[in-house]
Amino acid sequence: MEEKNVFDRQSVVDSLRELNDFHTDLLSDQHIVFLADFLISNNVDAEILSQRLGVAHVVLQEIGLARSAVVSILLSIIPQDSIDKKQISVLFGDSVVVILDGLSRVGELYGKGASLETENFRKLLLSIAEDVRVVLILLAERLFTMRHLQDEPDEEKRTAVAREAAFLYAPLAHRLGLYAVKTELEDLSLKFTNYTIYKDIAHKLNETKRARDAYIESFIGPLKEKLEGLGFHFTIKGRTKSIHSIYNKMLKQNTSVDHIYDLFAIRIILDSELENEKSECWQVYSIIADMYQPNPKRLRDWLSVPKSNGYESLHTTVLGPQNKWVEVQIRTRRMDEIAEKGIAAHWRYKGIKSEGSGMDDFLKNVREILENPDANAAEVMSDFKLDLYDQEVFVFTPTGELRQLRKGATILDFAYSIHSGVGNKCVGGRINGKNMPFKYVLQNGDQVEVLTSSTQKPNPAWLNIVTTTRAKSKIRQALREIEHSGAQEGKEMIERRFKNWKIDIEDGRISRLAYKSGYKTVSDFYQAIGQGTIDLLEVRDAYLELERHDNGEIINTDIRSAGEFVQSEIVSPDEKTKSDVLVIDKDLKGIDYKLAKCCNPIYGDRVFGFVSVSGGIKVHRADCPNAVQMRERYPYRVVEARWSGKSVGSQYPITLEVVGQDDIGIVSNITSLINKENGVLLRSISIDSNDGLFNGHLTLLVSELSQLNSVVKKIKGVKGVKTVARQ
Repeated sequence: MEEKNVFDRQSVVDSLRELNDFHTDLLSDQHIVFLADFLISNNVDAEILSQRLGVAHVVLQEIGLARSAVVSILLSIIPQDSIDKKQISVLFGDSVVVILDGLSRVGELYGKGASLETENFRKLLLSIAEDVRVVLILLAERLFTMRHLQDEPDEEKRTAVAREAAFLYAPLAHRLGLYAVKTELEDLSLKFTNYTIYKDIAHKLNETKRARDAYIESFIGPLKEKLEGLGFHFTIKGRTKSIHSIYNKMLKQNTSVDHIYDLFAIRIILDSELENEKSECWQVYSIIADMYQPNPKRLRDWLSVPKSNGYESLHTTVLGPQNKWVEVQIRTRRMDEIAEKGIAAHWRYKGIKSEGSGMDDFLKNVREILENPDANAAEVMSDFKLDLYDQEVFVFTPTGELRQLRKGATILDFAYSIHSGVGNKCVGGRINGKNMPFKYVLQNGDQVEVLTSSTQKPNPAWLNIVTTTRAKSKIRQALREIEHSGAQEGKEMIERRFKNWKIDIEDGRISRLAYKSGYKTVSDFYQAIGQGTIDLLEVRDAYLELERHDNGEIINTDIRSAGEFVQSEIVSPDEKTKSDVLVIDKDLKGIDYKLAKCCNPIYGDRVFGFVSVSGGIKVHRADCPNAVQMRERYPYRVVEARWSGKSVGSQYPITLEVVGQDDIGIVSNITSLINKENGVLLRSISIDSNDGLFNGHLTLLVSELSQLNSVVKKIKGVKGVKTVARQ
């Protein structure tokens, strides 16, 4: 067995004392002696310990965590069953045990070579949700790994690690306010995934460094003199933008690095008292605006309302010497520390200034998407990724309370941010006093009042309307509850109706009926009844037929599933005399059929038949919204159908949705046109007007498809009409 390369005790003690140089009173002599003896007694590999010490330095210097995190990092390399958790808790506190458990779970995932695109990602988030220091340590580990990734001989592994750093860890660092960590992770990821681009940009930056430094000095000089003359205490410096951000600009502008001009930013950091921070930042902005022409479209005020990760700063872009645009960032020392060290610095100042941060809300959202153990792992990961980048919109409640949501959020998102009960009953909203549909996308400064209805309930289409993690999670939860309650409601309906019909229900017979009707489970069968997609009269007839068969009342006759349906079984005593008949399956006419109400087929539509529970046929349009599901779930119940002869005497109801400009007379023009159409009747009309547009629903009676197409074409020709769609 290969002998481990281990540290000697004094080397470990010296290394631990070196950590104390970066943090006052980090580890006492008692702690250092205990950790050194514990690590040595467990025969820890010197190379692994050296890596963990490197991660500890990153955590202390660049993230701002302290003793609990450092001790957890060092102890995490020892097998968990060798650690006395009670002793660790007494010596270092309970939080070390919690962090160790989280790191252990994450270590198990990566030890198995787990893909984060699976259920393991959920487990990773559970570790984050329990103590966010776990993910901060993970970020430090990934940063340390990326800095030494060139030592990894396997190119495929290097690429995989770099990609994961870009798609998960960099956005996570950004969301937690660790901008320096995020930037370095992105740059290093680009280096290992697209080295040619990385090298080209780095080379160009190096070539232009002298000219860039000279320009920054010419910009800073007069500004520094002015601020010092007015008595401000500050630090001012120029900062070159990251290679990754320059690469993104190249992609967005579809150009080369030579044509990217705003390669740097100026940062002014004020030494201000807490109560004077905002006023002094705005004073400095005023001075800069007097010296250099500002671009009003590029002013970013994160002083009045900080970002959700705690970031506070004032950004402006001004026209500097040689007519070059320069970005200037104005912030205080406290704001700069939060900008560099994110959530860790946020905790440090929390007792002084916690309002407006939103960090706790983000962590609360992480926990919320994990609440339901039935949640799909892919959905959780997708939602979490959406929530990582914190572009925000700020809106007000009717009482003036400021609310912060993800950019692109709708009224429905806002409703769910208040309470899931409000979201589930939302039917729209009042924006600045004006009624709007709940899919309205919120704009900065909107005052939002949610409108609800006791009869409203979520449906799957809502998932395409909302953008926030909380809303998606709550809608999915509500849909699962509706599905369950629908099955219960269906069961109660059939029991109640059968009792009225004086029919005794046998669970075994219901199970057989459900199976023979094409449902995988009795619950699915009950749910279909609850949703009204099955006619209870048909269920009764099929049940009684099955009962008669069980009692021996039917000889040589079996009740068969729709999959056993054959041509000879469909016989109708009455032959239809009308010429607009449907031909079902293999040239069978006169079959007992009903036109499905979900899609309202009319003569001339491409159609198909669907065998119902009782053996009758329901006719659907080929493009019926339910067609795909029916064909996929019950292909054996689908039969061919087509129209035969000519349409004579029958009229079919259809609904058209018309959208157009709300001009005077446009509605009367449309109704007048319809009334002039021979054989077309206007049964009802409803109009909604909004922001200069009208949305109308017209129910017509037509005799065939060609007649409908003619009407639609004429309505589209009315001046001001934008779209006409059949429902």
